[in-house]
Amino acid sequence: MLRLLQIEFIKLWNNRVSKILIIAYFVLLTSIALVAAIKFDIGPIKFHLADQGIFNFPYIWHFNTFITAFFKLFLAIVIVSMMANEYSNKTIKQNLIDGLSKKEFILSKFLTVISFSILSTLFVFVVSLILGLIYSDYNEPGIIFSDLEFLLAFFVKLMGFFSFCLFLGILVKRSAFALGFLILWQVFEGFVRGMIRWKFFDGDTTDIVMGFFPLNAMWKLIDEPFSRLGAVQSVADQIGEKFELDYGVQWYEILIVLGWTAIFIYGSYALLKKRDL
Repeated sequence: MLRLLQIEFIKLWNNRVSKILIIAYFVLLTSIALVAAIKFDIGPIKFHLADQGIFNFPYIWHFNTFITAFFKLFLAIVIVSMMANEYSNKTIKQNLIDGLSKKEFILSKFLTVISFSILSTLFVFVVSLILGLIYSDYNEPGIIFSDLEFLLAFFVKLMGFFSFCLFLGILVKRSAFALGFLILWQVFEGFVRGMIRWKFFDGDTTDIVMGFFPLNAMWKLIDEPFSRLGAVQSVADQIGEKFELDYGVQWYEILIVLGWTAIFIYGSYALLKKRDL
């Protein structure tokens, strides 16, 4: 398996666009540290974002995994381009001629997906830990290492999303069309949500139904963290609103995304197996 992974990373690193996107992605992951430098000092108005508690343990695990998940589109482009290049450069046919089976070919791509997900999760863990140790008001080990399930959810979310991109890359064969299909699928899920809520169910039931759709399932793994902030809750109390949300990572939501991941990987293999390359 190490040999298969090594082959994939050599291909990616020798591709100039992929190299730039990968580097840009990890640079952006570190950019969350720049949030700590945001300060407003205009006369009597003094505001330092880091003082609002966003880097407090254990809240930082929730905040950073939610924010950095938006950057996954950079690696999505890398993954669909990786498959498009296999077809356009005919390296997929050459790999199979050289003795690589179609099963091993898909395995090598899935190992790349897992590697990107693991590296991203470790990167976010290290950056968050450093920021928390610098800015957090709480430094007890029991507090620091609580709520780490958000990192697990982050890993599963990336793995599911990248597996979906891999499937689209094999299905469509062209990176631009694959990314277009991804956007269309997002629009489709939004349309289905609107129709279900309009014709059949209330909001809560609609959310349950939509939780079984792939992109919605991935989105629900990590809920928005902003309403957890003390400042936001204080304002809500003043205007008579109250947030009654469960921000925790749910085991069944992880299982749903893992199920979709398995479907996408098996679907990728089934497509490749049926095609005459």
